[in-house]
Amino acid sequence: MTLRTSLYTPTRRGLLKAGAAGLAVAAMPGFVGAQAAPIKVGFQLHRTGIGASYGRWYERTAQAALKLINDGGGINGRPVEIVFEDDATDPKRGSEVVEKLTVQAGCDVVMGTLFSHVVIGSAPRAGELKVPYLVCSEGYHVASGMLNRWTLQPGITDVRSQIASMAPWVSANLGKKVSMIFPDFAFGHDHRDFFTAAMAAQGGEVIAQIAIPPTETSFTRYFPQIPAETEVLYHVMVGPAVLTFVKELGEFYGSGAKPAMFGFIDSLEAVDTATPGLEFLEGSYFWEAHNRVKPADAGEHEAAYRAAVGVDDNGASVSDAADVSTYSHMFSTWETLFFLKAAMEASAYTGPADRQKLVEAMEAMSDMPYGIERPQGAKLFNGRTHQVFGTQNISQVQGGKLMRVHQTSMADGAYEDAVDYTATSF
Repeated sequence: MTLRTSLYTPTRRGLLKAGAAGLAVAAMPGFVGAQAAPIKVGFQLHRTGIGASYGRWYERTAQAALKLINDGGGINGRPVEIVFEDDATDPKRGSEVVEKLTVQAGCDVVMGTLFSHVVIGSAPRAGELKVPYLVCSEGYHVASGMLNRWTLQPGITDVRSQIASMAPWVSANLGKKVSMIFPDFAFGHDHRDFFTAAMAAQGGEVIAQIAIPPTETSFTRYFPQIPAETEVLYHVMVGPAVLTFVKELGEFYGSGAKPAMFGFIDSLEAVDTATPGLEFLEGSYFWEAHNRVKPADAGEHEAAYRAAVGVDDNGASVSDAADVSTYSHMFSTWETLFFLKAAMEASAYTGPADRQKLVEAMEAMSDMPYGIERPQGAKLFNGRTHQVFGTQNISQVQGGKLMRVHQTSMADGAYEDAVDYTATSF
């Protein structure tokens, strides 16, 4: 199924907020489907905990997409509300939030989760409640078959696809002997496993795997574990201490020789690359899903998207240059909401009794072209694995800014299906 390209032009946010029983509700103009009950989307938000920097921008981006959807007539002629609830980036709390949003708040669907351990801890409860659970994460947990038919990842690619796209470039351009630094939970383990295999397929070798707890606040004791013969240092770190991580890494190497560096932007999300102390990153490379610094050849919808979410051409808030966005991940909430809109319209969704029909409509979707609904780029959704595929970017720090130097094709990230959720029961 092809999701049509919208001609709507975003305007500035004008959100009506209300609170009830600890739930923050973002509602939109009453003139949209004024006589119809609203569709309620529960949003499991990392408002606190190690994912808080992502949660802040996930909320802003979702509200901006909501504004655009409601200004365009809502979904099936009904207004849409988002009910936000903090999961504290905690798996146990995550499961409770899924239940609260579904049972107490009466939401039609639940979405929003990023951190993989929270997704894995929450998805079983969504399956028990038989509520569509649309995650904005990156782990391979959905496409691996680990979860259930009610859980889908339609707005962002997964680590396995990202690594398959980029490992050949890293091997050909940076080196063959790689040391990895990664967070010691599911997301980091995906990096460890898939990049190790991908480098071996390119004739390379991962010579060290250094796992660090995602709640760590100081990293100097880990860096001596990096072998001297390392040609490429592959790093991906998450959480509130990412700035400390990159600064301490720079202090460790000083002005002396160091390996080529390839990082996932997770190590620098919400961090200004021109921050004092990060000069050692000049010339190093990062994976980005969505380029924080607006490329000169950006697509025709990029400016409208940035205006809608309140981000300037450098990837910072238009109201505060020090407030750097999580630009490489937050688009997933925008694209997921438009995916949901298309599926609800295709299934003529009317309420919770149609949830199974809604999931089946999602599974029938495939080609999704570039447009304002997908500002990061065109996507292909695999209804069997419940996972979306798209392009990736490699950027280099040049003059303190992330500048794109390579873009992969969608085919570069393809891999064989590990599951067919359509053959499993609801």
